[in-house]
Amino acid sequence: MSRRCELTGKAVQSGHKVSHSNRKTKRRFLPNLCRVTLISDTLQRSVRLRIAAASLRSVEHRGGLDAFLIKADAGELSPGALVLKREIEKKLAAAS
Repeated sequence: MSRRCELTGKAVQSGHKVSHSNRKTKRRFLPNLCRVTLISDTLQRSVRLRIAAASLRSVEHRGGLDAFLIKADAGELSPGALVLKREIEKKLAAAS
């Protein structure tokens, strides 16, 4: 399982740990990933995703999972989230 947010694509970053004497050693910055269950209003079912804590705030800010996925760029979504996005778009197209 990769350390990548399924919605925003946030992943591991690398950088330096800097000591008091300014000596630099390599380190990794890991994203704060949480396994959450989000509810899709359009599909009327719940979905389990592994997303960053900041992404969860973004989902709530945009008005839920459906609104977030419709607005999101397909390039940064995981394959599972991309399938969800297509299902939601298909369901919304059939409804209208």
